[in-house]
Amino acid sequence: MGIAHSFQTMQRSHGAARIGLGPARGARTQVTALRQQGCAKVIVHTAPNQWPEAVFLNTSGGLTGGDSLGYAACLGKNTRATVTTQTAERAYRSADGAAQMRVVLQVGAGGFLDWLPQETILFDGAALERRTELTLAEGAGALMLETIVLGRAAMGETVARIRLRDWRVVERAGAPVWLEPLALDNRALGTGPAGLDGQRAFATLALIAPEAEALLAPLRRVLDQAGVVAAASALPGRLILRAHAPDAWPLRQQIARALAVLRPNRALPRVWQM
Repeated sequence: MGIAHSFQTMQRSHGAARIGLGPARGARTQVTALRQQGCAKVIVHTAPNQWPEAVFLNTSGGLTGGDSLGYAACLGKNTRATVTTQTAERAYRSADGAAQMRVVLQVGAGGFLDWLPQETILFDGAALERRTELTLAEGAGALMLETIVLGRAAMGETVARIRLRDWRVVERAGAPVWLEPLALDNRALGTGPAGLDGQRAFATLALIAPEAEALLAPLRRVLDQAGVVAAASALPGRLILRAHAPDAWPLRQQIARALAVLRPNRALPRVWQM
């Protein structure tokens, strides 16, 4: 008698990781909370004269329809830290629904967070819904980066079908500071100057801090990386940089130069390959 097999239900990955960091006790920042579930993990690096660095990683290797991934980082009062990802997050072709991702960040009074994840690479047919929420207490600040790459140019990959819904929300004391929704679909891929205009990589870098407006002129002076189009604007307490390029590598170089202006005396995350 034969054995019937069903391949209709495919295995999905689910993961959630949370790290809490508190004020330094002695020479080390305290880990106040740590939770890891499924494919999501987090590790913490410390080095002399540097902010602690928390690194999130997805051991599943990427996301596709039906997967879910959550990262959370909570900084206590007067705590400063860099939070990043171990490598680029990859969203692969989805046959059924969208991958779900949520990032929740909290910064206590007087604290500061560098949220510097590596790129999100979207492959042809990818479907991703992501929401990043940052809550700042009074006197807290943050630097936030998000970079999207459409396929890998070095591998000759092209992206013709895509569905991305990406929300970034920053609040302070219950009031919105910055809200940015992004919707990217097949039509945007083929649109001219009003859309991506053939660019394969684009990034947004936001500084939410009292000194943000004063850094606009120094930042603009370094926006001259070959192959990258970039522009910056500022309002009191907020500075926004947007950049795009036909390939991820020159864009990453431009972002590194911008970070050197916006976070002087702080090295790039050690997991970044530069």
